Amino acid sequence: QVQLVESGGGLVQAGGSLRLSCAASGRTSSMYGMAWFRQAPGKERAFVAWISSNGGTTYYADSVEGQFTISRDNAKNVMYLQMNNLKPEDTATYYCAAGRGAVRLWYRTIPNDYDYWGQGTEVTVSS
Repeated sequence: QVQLVESGGGLVQAGGSLRLSCAASGRTSSMYGMAWFRQAPGKERAFVAWISSNGGTTYYADSVEGQFTISRDNAKNVMYLQMNNLKPEDTATYYCAAGRGAVRLWYRTIPNDYDYWGQGTEVTVSS
């Protein structure tokens, strides 16, 4: 079991930056592949970025490639999402997720492939 808690969301103007954090407790987070998803009002939860269990491999949704950076510090059991040049369409609740099995080594973009979820942190980008 692992518990995930997101933080770092807030209100930012278009063009600004935010860094989200996901703190893991319970079992060592290095056992899990981890990812960020987001859900805008009225829309389905969408994949944003994935990072392998050792942090050596990442994968991004096309919509955020070059704009967001996912990273993790396994010594601190924390995962990050650096979001730059934010746009109003990035407004959503952002969730971190952790998964066992294949998702430790290979990216997965489907929410059902992940075993644990945080409660979410809201990001609002004003125009």
